[in-house]
Amino acid sequence: MKRIITSVLLLSIFVSSLSGQGFRYLEDKSGLTAITSTSGIENPVTIRIIYDNTTKTDGLASDWGFSLIISGLKNVILFDTGADPDIFESNFRKMNLDASRVDFLVLSHQHDDHTGGIPGFVKMKKNIPIVIPESFSGEFKNEMVKSGLEPVLVSNPALICKNLYSSGEFAGPIPEQALVLNTSKGLVVITGCSHPGIVEMLKEIKSAFNKNIYMVFGGFHLLDKSDKEMENIIAEMKALGVIKCGATHCTGVQQIKMFKDSFGADFIELGVGNSIVIN
Repeated sequence: MKRIITSVLLLSIFVSSLSGQGFRYLEDKSGLTAITSTSGIENPVTIRIIYDNTTKTDGLASDWGFSLIISGLKNVILFDTGADPDIFESNFRKMNLDASRVDFLVLSHQHDDHTGGIPGFVKMKKNIPIVIPESFSGEFKNEMVKSGLEPVLVSNPALICKNLYSSGEFAGPIPEQALVLNTSKGLVVITGCSHPGIVEMLKEIKSAFNKNIYMVFGGFHLLDKSDKEMENIIAEMKALGVIKCGATHCTGVQQIKMFKDSFGADFIELGVGNSIVIN
């Protein structure tokens, strides 16, 4: 009888482990106190687009999905991996990027067009943290362990490395996190798809970080929005203080055009191969 009870307990512990329990959380012990109106990056930060719906550099492939890499901080950060591992790996290598320098992989949300390229990445680099919203499935978390990555979970806003934060997980039918870069000009917000709503996300980030938003770019998931709805969204973003904007991926062709027309010289072009330098 004791053996049966022991076996049941061991099985229970094993199932609990497989369900995704026991992973560590990304926690900024100092909160967001390091962020002030004048604090921020001291050196230029370069962001290069690896995966997107369009290309800006000959010889690179476009596909439905999104991925970029951030350098110039204390650590090198890979954000999302696109949909196809072969396209991701090909673009990564053709852009002469060095996988050995990547310190963190951060995923915005659990959709294949942002996570599908992971097998292409782990061929080049393993044994690093993969920072994901806590709501990711237990199956996904355990697959990452098998792939040689260490899941680190996100709930609240938290520091990833000096001047770069996770926004924390936004609730919704499709939970998501964004990246938040602290600069002396204001916050730079980088999104994957903005499923919880781009305006709602920006409002929460501005409140939580207690600082104006200077720039936002990435996927905004506005394909179904009418011109009138888009006018309201753009107006709300500008009312929040957004000066520079770059919309791509799942935003929608007409919707991207409206952002471009509205922001003019302050619109940021993305597309595979493009670089964004933030001072």
